[in-house]
Amino acid sequence: MDNEQLLPFERNRFYVGKLLTSSDFLAEQTYLNNKRRFLNSMMFGHGVVRGLGVYNLDDLSVIVESGMAIDGSGREIVIESTVIRKLSALEGFDSITGDRAMLMLRYHEEPVHPTYSIVKKERSDAEYEMNRVKEGWELFLTDQAPRDVQPDTEFLSKSVIYADSDCEIEAALPGNVSCGERVKLFISVKRLSDIPKNISLDCTINTPAFTNENGDHELRVNLENIVTEQGAEQRYSYFLDARREPAHESFLLAKSASVRVSVDGDVKIPENDLMLKVNVVDVSLPELIGREVGRVNLETALDSVNVNTVCLAELSLQRSKADYIVEKIEDRRTYIRTMATEDMRREYASYFGHGSAPAQKDGTASSDSDFMGAVFREPLYATGLCEIPLGAGPRKGEVFFSDEIMHGLGEGNIYVDVGFEYIVEEGRDASAERHTIYGDPELFERDNPKLAYASTAVKVYAERGSFIIAASLTKPTNYAVMSLRWIAVKLPVGDDKLLPRKTAGLSISALTPTVVLGMRETYYFAVSFKNMEPCTLSYELTEKNSGEISADGIYTAPSKEGVYEVRIFCADMPTVSTYAYAVVKKDPFNESERESNA
Repeated sequence: MDNEQLLPFERNRFYVGKLLTSSDFLAEQTYLNNKRRFLNSMMFGHGVVRGLGVYNLDDLSVIVESGMAIDGSGREIVIESTVIRKLSALEGFDSITGDRAMLMLRYHEEPVHPTYSIVKKERSDAEYEMNRVKEGWELFLTDQAPRDVQPDTEFLSKSVIYADSDCEIEAALPGNVSCGERVKLFISVKRLSDIPKNISLDCTINTPAFTNENGDHELRVNLENIVTEQGAEQRYSYFLDARREPAHESFLLAKSASVRVSVDGDVKIPENDLMLKVNVVDVSLPELIGREVGRVNLETALDSVNVNTVCLAELSLQRSKADYIVEKIEDRRTYIRTMATEDMRREYASYFGHGSAPAQKDGTASSDSDFMGAVFREPLYATGLCEIPLGAGPRKGEVFFSDEIMHGLGEGNIYVDVGFEYIVEEGRDASAERHTIYGDPELFERDNPKLAYASTAVKVYAERGSFIIAASLTKPTNYAVMSLRWIAVKLPVGDDKLLPRKTAGLSISALTPTVVLGMRETYYFAVSFKNMEPCTLSYELTEKNSGEISADGIYTAPSKEGVYEVRIFCADMPTVSTYAYAVVKKDPFNESERESNA
């Protein structure tokens, strides 16, 4: 009864004198199962209902907690008690090629309870029949991350800006927008050729029914040095505000002559104008979204949820001489919201504040409408690649400059950091991987990175929304091009102490700069502040496979000896930073020695 085809529904029609056979009883079970699974799929979707957490038992095994999930066919998957599995015993382990693997769960059923068959068949092995069907589960590993299949609906209005055999550039935004609402316009760039291409786009889109952040009816799009993998898509978003009056069959327009696309320096002009149709409608946003979701037809909805595996966790692996070691486990569960958990949700929500709302007496019921209606803002950041030509025979100390780069975050206080990007071949399959070094690349010279060693600086034009990178070679090089990865972050407005130029004299330091730990031992890196108020801190590890550190500064040592570096910096002022070091040993100091060492 491992059935994935739910439709159409057929049930038994009983009548007096009907001869019932095993096929009739099977049809009865199939009808009831399919009806229930269909409702599961349509009402809940697929994902985890309860439990199914994944944790380390040791370096070679994982623990999976009891719990329940529903797959894309609506089938219930129940692990009734916590289980322990060795990684090497799971299906798919032998096919792992990299240092990461996805732990997946799927439905599995099998016949059980052999019973003597009164009606023997011709085959000698048919003397017994299985009397029950056990609905069970299977765990397995895969290299492939699960793909979230979205229904192909008419929600988005799309139009191609430019397309040829090298790349495709497309604009998209919701086809219907509520009056006065803010909407997001996406510009996507996809590389089609098997040869890496450096793509740029410069155009001005007229938006008659929308305004930009300055109140103008146009949007300037300037994207430079876009490099993607073959078939991969790079997306950029821009916010527009819809007019307060309805506007049916409006368009976003861009004349082909005003669009400039550059592919490896070769300037191209589209053959057709950009015409992106959109309606501004006098309908509330919740009603609009409900209507758009509800209009998806059944075939499309079933295709989008037909995912018959449930992702539980992503495992970071380290290859040893004889096996893989579980280095880190990241939760990848997608949860299903059910009515059975609403009381618990409201209780949990009551522990969180809602702005400056007055305190309530214990035992009084409180609505979670404010909590459910909270608005979260996305961080404003952008990133990209920049290549600086070095010419023939570049010399030590020679300074090179990039072209002016538009970061796309608009005017204002922007912090830009630059790292050196290069490609290495790693893993058992010698696959190419991109590495980036931020800071002084000579600290990683032992790894022999394939890059030009240089010191860098960034000049930001706050009024123009752009910046220029300067690089001074610290060593002679044979490379003709320097590849740099830049990251731009828009800082909060109205607080001058957050600006990089105001950080002089401000500093932080780790209370214990160096600590000795045992393998898998944890430690909290506390920080002192000098000439500044305590602020939100961020923590990061400067090397791969050097353990893990949580957002609040709790470091967990890896399963190998070594000295590992932790960078600690202010979240709002990344230039205010310090470093701490963890010395990991197989037999660490005893407690008294550790305290005296501190």
